[in-house]
Amino acid sequence: MGFGPPEWYTRVVHMALAMSRPWKHPKTGVYWLRKRVPDALQALVGKREEKRSLRTQDPLEAKQRHLQALAELEAQWANLRAGARKLTEREAHDLAAIAHDRWLEIHRDNPSEQTFWPTNLGDKVFAPPPPIDWNAPISTTLYTEIDWDAVKIKELETWCFGQADSLARARGLMLDEDSRAKLAKAVAAAVQRASLTLERYARGEPAPDLIWGSGSGVGSGTRRTVSGGKPVKFDELIAGWAAEKRPAEKTIYEWKRVLSQLASYLGHDDAARLQAEDLIAWKAKMIESGLRSKTIRDAKLAPVRAVLQWAVDNDRLSTNVATRVVIGVKSKPSESIRSFREDEAAVVLKAARSERKAALRWVPWLCAYSGARVAEICQLRAEDVIQIDGIWCLRITPEAGPLKTSSSVAPQTRSRRSPTVGRLA
Repeated sequence: MGFGPPEWYTRVVHMALAMSRPWKHPKTGVYWLRKRVPDALQALVGKREEKRSLRTQDPLEAKQRHLQALAELEAQWANLRAGARKLTEREAHDLAAIAHDRWLEIHRDNPSEQTFWPTNLGDKVFAPPPPIDWNAPISTTLYTEIDWDAVKIKELETWCFGQADSLARARGLMLDEDSRAKLAKAVAAAVQRASLTLERYARGEPAPDLIWGSGSGVGSGTRRTVSGGKPVKFDELIAGWAAEKRPAEKTIYEWKRVLSQLASYLGHDDAARLQAEDLIAWKAKMIESGLRSKTIRDAKLAPVRAVLQWAVDNDRLSTNVATRVVIGVKSKPSESIRSFREDEAAVVLKAARSERKAALRWVPWLCAYSGARVAEICQLRAEDVIQIDGIWCLRITPEAGPLKTSSSVAPQTRSRRSPTVGRLA
């Protein structure tokens, strides 16, 4: 396989080092996001490199979390570049929705133990102080007992300002004092709502059919209901996901097939009715049928999780019930992927020589000589067989058809639209 001159190799190394990808800690095996802070922002950020744990040792999950963390980081830096800004009340409430969800998550398991935020005082936080009675006797004013409710309210207001500062800092927002106050008041309202919900949980009442989740804009999203009783068809979700993500046709075909299998198992194709328990039962059924754990994780659960997440991000569903449906993957030595032994390869190539169909005759031999994948060889066109410096070569290019990964294309292809070239011996 020919790879070009030394200058090309230098560019490849430079691009590989500059590319942001999950970094695996050599001791713990946990993946991290590591990205250099732009020079213009280092003074504001206070460091040269951003480091965030992705909290997983699974490389596939690490890639997904890395993309999300990287998007959040880029949004934070974009806000810093924009400089100081003013928040509208709507933006403040959207941003404070994170505090609502976080408060519920912290206390959901033991809601009665939430005692920091008293709901009987929550509506009085940031409320205007009562008017002073100027006609009251001085002795009454001087010897009034300490109003402990007022002391607690002051404590809650100070705490809300601290939470507002943390939220703004996490988003890279530089707020003026008026916007900071708006955000602190929005935090108070969000935590009050969450605390009232926790009181209902403590009494055993069902959760309300709504969430305060993430969305677009400066903060998080707006209040959403669970589809309003209208069916959310799997076909509609996969079509919307495909239109936005623009995956390969093969991926669309495979993912449609997976969702069709899930619908067949459920007896319906309404994503709004799907529950985590349904997916767990489906997973058990696939295990029982003999499917390998890695196939279930990567080829079955991963497509469902991705499509449902798209639905959540686009306000079609309120929650992604597939988020916590996982499966452990541990391959046996006998199940590990291995290459052909020489005697096995010889059998395949010998059989190919006796084939009359061109594809069955030549594809195995071209794969053996070039090291290319079967799909890459099968989609070659006449113009992809070229001569360079008197040497016949195969040109692997996305113009001929989809490639499995971006690494299948040389860096020149990604930047200059020139192909990967494999030399034919």
